[in-house]
Amino acid sequence: MRKAFLMAVALVLGVAVAAPAEVTSGPQVGDQVGAFTVTKVAGNPDDGVEAGKSLCYRCKMGARPVVMVFARTADAKLAKLLKKIEEEVEEHQSDKLTSFVNMIGGDADSLKKQAAEFVKSNDIKRIAFVVPEDAKNGPEDFKIAPDADLTVVCYKGGKVQANHAFSKGQLDDAKIEAIVKASCSLVE
Repeated sequence: MRKAFLMAVALVLGVAVAAPAEVTSGPQVGDQVGAFTVTKVAGNPDDGVEAGKSLCYRCKMGARPVVMVFARTADAKLAKLLKKIEEEVEEHQSDKLTSFVNMIGGDADSLKKQAAEFVKSNDIKRIAFVVPEDAKNGPEDFKIAPDADLTVVCYKGGKVQANHAFSKGQLDDAKIEAIVKASCSLVE
């Protein structure tokens, strides 16, 4: 009996060790989102910012409800998430809901090329893609975790309402729906 109990405990501990840990990344709920400089690469041609221009995109958004994304990997899961966010941006135009993606994790030139290709190949229309000055991990004071493949910060009036952060491979349909729900709550 004792042996079976110990084996069960070992099995439970083994599963617990194998499960990915939660990631804490980026400004947290209640924090103010500070200013930072980026270069716009592609997307959202209606935002009045030309590709190649450096600016504070956060500042440009002012008090609007914003879904701000920091992504290290431009893959099919990110595309799926962004298509859902684009639907919400379209639906909530009168509420001025907007979104932008910060590509991070490498050198700025490579990230700009990757972002432009991603926007084109996934037909992203309403979401701007930018590369922050600190292309490695985003603005230092934002504390984007190096092990966070994706950090999504939903804010309104500059104040964080929701934060979602995931290690590589953790983004799934349920998490996409949770992010979409958080973006919708910005305009309720």
